[in-house]
Amino acid sequence: MTSSLEDANERQPDIATVGSRIVYENKWMTVREDQIRRRDGSLGIYGVVDKPDFVIIVPVEDGIVHLVQQYRYPIGRRQWEFPQGSWEGQPGADPRSLARGELEEETGLLAGDIQEVGQLYPLYGTVTQSYRIFLATDLKPGRRRLEQEEQDLVTGAFPLAEVETMILNGTIQDAGTVASFGILRLKRLI
Repeated sequence: MTSSLEDANERQPDIATVGSRIVYENKWMTVREDQIRRRDGSLGIYGVVDKPDFVIIVPVEDGIVHLVQQYRYPIGRRQWEFPQGSWEGQPGADPRSLARGELEEETGLLAGDIQEVGQLYPLYGTVTQSYRIFLATDLKPGRRRLEQEEQDLVTGAFPLAEVETMILNGTIQDAGTVASFGILRLKRLI
C-alpha cells in the first residue's frame, strides 16, 4: 500500500520550472530568477544562488583542533572556523583532493589520513551549494599558500574542549563549523 504522499509524487512534481534568467554572475556565484508553476497550477518565482560545492576540513591531532580565523566581509567581523573552501576554477574537482589542498593552503598542514564523514546543504532554500565534511588526522607540516583573498587568515590550535566551549559561548558562529563538529561528535570520531 502506498501513502497519499507517494501517490502525489508520482502524479506531478511539486514545482516545475517554466522559465529562468540570470540576474547576476561573477566567478564565485550565479544568481538566477526562475519562474515556477506549483502543483496547484499557480505561478511564482524563486531566487536561486548557484555556487560550487565546497569542503570543510576538521584537522585533529592528539585532541588538538586546528582552526582558521579570517575577516568575513558580509558580516563585518573576524570569525574562527574550520578550514574550508572550493576551487572555483575546477568545480568538478575530487572532493578528497580539494580537502587536502585547502587544508595545506590555509593551515600549512598535510593529512596522512583524510576521511569523508558527511555532506550537508548550508541554505538549500536559496542556494544550490552543498559541502562535504572531512576529518583530517596524522597531520604533518606542509607549506601554507594563501590566496590573495585570504591574506588576513590566521591559524590557531585549540583543545577539543575549548572548541566546544567556543561553540557554546558564541565565539564560533560559522554554521558549517558547528554542524561539522556536531556530526563528528555524534559519530564519536572526535
